[in-house]
Amino acid sequence: MSPIGRRRGRVVGAERGEKVVVAPEAHPSGAVVPGVPRELVPKHVAIVMDGNGRWAKQRGLARTEGHRAGEASLLDVIKGGIEIGVKYISAYAFSTENWARSPEEVRFLMGFNREVIHRRRDELDAMGVRVVWSGRRPRLWKSVIDELEYAQERTKDNDTITLQFCVNYGGRAEIADAMREIAEEVAEGKLKPGRITEQTIARHLYAPDIPEVDLFVRSSGEQRTSNFLVWQLAYAEMVFLDTLWPDFDRRDLWRAIEIYAQRDRRYGGAIPNEVNPTSVDPTSVSPTSVNPTSVNPTSVNPTSVK
Repeated sequence: MSPIGRRRGRVVGAERGEKVVVAPEAHPSGAVVPGVPRELVPKHVAIVMDGNGRWAKQRGLARTEGHRAGEASLLDVIKGGIEIGVKYISAYAFSTENWARSPEEVRFLMGFNREVIHRRRDELDAMGVRVVWSGRRPRLWKSVIDELEYAQERTKDNDTITLQFCVNYGGRAEIADAMREIAEEVAEGKLKPGRITEQTIARHLYAPDIPEVDLFVRSSGEQRTSNFLVWQLAYAEMVFLDTLWPDFDRRDLWRAIEIYAQRDRRYGGAIPNEVNPTSVDPTSVSPTSVNPTSVNPTSVNPTSVK
């Protein structure tokens, strides 16, 4: 699909017979995209949407109301990602560990994730968002899977931005599932153990066409990855913001990207330091220096007995 031009507040592309893509509307505050050079904008941003429960507790509400309020935050972040030029956003919607929550909250989250995808799919499709589901099928409600797969199929040709919606997802589980597939290929004689490389593992992840994460963002002030995209985060820059997720919007995403743009990503490499030829080698010993281990022949041995 050829790129489709976008301008704020207008629908473009229809006059050329291409798919109509709607540009995101401006933020209500009037905030504009920061001037981050395009080459410094992260290609892939992973987000742990944390703080819904605390947001609700501060207001005397049930935890589920915090989840409801967080829906608008995700949509606004996607719009902000489109505006600044992010190509992939991975959102941690429901983890494999979230099954340990109360049955009432789990039931709510299952239905809520299903409703969000159903309710927002037209808007996401109109903005050119490609939806990709990553996660395990076992235990997940069939109705949730159906909505995720429908959205994935419907938006598969969109190329404005990709939303990897992680439901029933765990980073360790993803690696375990990849290992299981690789082991089956070895058992079937399709793959020799000695031929297994990092690239082999990467090809067996849930969404192998999505690049590794450049920027990891977590809301609410907590500073941990919580088993999210364990493999893909190997060289990600991490930014932790205090804002609770229901209060989070595109301006917070842009702030995280501005912080990211100031980082020096070396991927394990390093540039040699410039050496001043007149500087003194700190490891050298001056011939006039005193050896602290030497013994002054005139000193008194404190262990001697008079």
